[in-house]
Amino acid sequence: MKASSFRGISWNKLRLLLASVKKSAFVRNLLIVMSGTALAQVLGYALSPIISRLYSPADFGIFGSFGAALSIIGAVITLDYSQAIMLPKQKDEAWALFLLSCLTSTLIAIFFLLGSLIFPSHILKVINAPQTWILGVLVLGVFLSGLGQACQAWCVRVKAFKATSASQIIRSLTSNGTQAGLGYLKAGAPALISAVILGDLLATLNLAKVVARDLRELNKTVRWRRIWDFAKEYHDFPVYSASTNMINALSQGLPIFLLTHYYGIATAGAYAFGIRILSAPMELVLRALRQVLYQKAAETHNDGRSIFSLYVKFTGGLFALGLIPALIMIIWAPPIFSWIFGAQWHLAGIFARGIIIWLVFMFSNLPATICARIVRMQRQMFLYNLVLLVLRTLALVLGGLYLSSATTVLLFSLVGAGMNVVYILIIGIAIKNQEGAASWNEAFNDLKGTQ
Repeated sequence: MKASSFRGISWNKLRLLLASVKKSAFVRNLLIVMSGTALAQVLGYALSPIISRLYSPADFGIFGSFGAALSIIGAVITLDYSQAIMLPKQKDEAWALFLLSCLTSTLIAIFFLLGSLIFPSHILKVINAPQTWILGVLVLGVFLSGLGQACQAWCVRVKAFKATSASQIIRSLTSNGTQAGLGYLKAGAPALISAVILGDLLATLNLAKVVARDLRELNKTVRWRRIWDFAKEYHDFPVYSASTNMINALSQGLPIFLLTHYYGIATAGAYAFGIRILSAPMELVLRALRQVLYQKAAETHNDGRSIFSLYVKFTGGLFALGLIPALIMIIWAPPIFSWIFGAQWHLAGIFARGIIIWLVFMFSNLPATICARIVRMQRQMFLYNLVLLVLRTLALVLGGLYLSSATTVLLFSLVGAGMNVVYILIIGIAIKNQEGAASWNEAFNDLKGTQ
């Protein structure tokens, strides 16, 4: 009788849980975004064994250098005002920040264009580009990066998650399909680069359709004076957050540049390919969760409720989700890479063993990054990333001087893993201190409720 009652209670709890999940707007939005991201990643993975056999490690080395340069500039292209779009309670205030993001993107893109015209040889040397026209593609990529960030932030603000999901599919299908098609023509690194820019262009145009719906109505509410006032009110985003993003992008792009310097472009290409393959499944979760969790956490914070319970649940959940795949890669990455992508990528598999140790902790720090922006901890994030950049640079330089390429990548990854643990703890403790002792009780009760 007791066992029967227990089963009945458990079944009722399960039914209630499923019903609450079904009604949850958060879960519904997350599934919408994840469905598009999942399809995008499936398309990318399906074509990866083909693409890996059409391009050499040297091609991926040039492509990786281009991508690192684009990421570094793209990290500051909107001065991070795009991330502030979620924070105002009023829609017209958020629209002013959207326009400010587009304005800064345009000005920085023009500034970079002038730099490319004045110092083309220096920039080509940094990104290991064989042809001058790639600079024009880089300028276009920088501009698209800014518009894409602003449009995506607006879509998240208005909960247009179907549009953001569709954009992921468009980007993946365009870039991977074009890379595969041009690969048969032996187009090399320029084909890899051009395909990605084309994917970003079409994805941004799809997001712009959502923005266009609000354009006529909200433009009436905007004045230049108001935009300038918001630029000053949210000054901590360009001062600290954008600087933090650039430092973080630089520290992640450093391996490409320094591995090229110490070990050659093919070694850097093996690293770039390993990151490409390992990052794809992470993005399946993070792209979706980044949009929906940011919207949910900002809304919760604006309503005066605690975000600490969200922080604890999602940080622990992401680490648990990434642990098993990480262990598999640590044990079997080299034979997996050689079998699926071809023997020329065995070194990428060796690198993947080390890279995954860092990535599993970076995978878990998404709630920390989001919550730090919401509670305006940009200064602390800036200082943390500055220290991280110094430590990563030391690891790569010392490794390049005295160690093998595989050991250098492992050392770089261990530094990243350890610092991510420190980062998660710092942000968590800061949020708890801001919200008081009650936040611990709320987080504990929420965790008990999910058991």
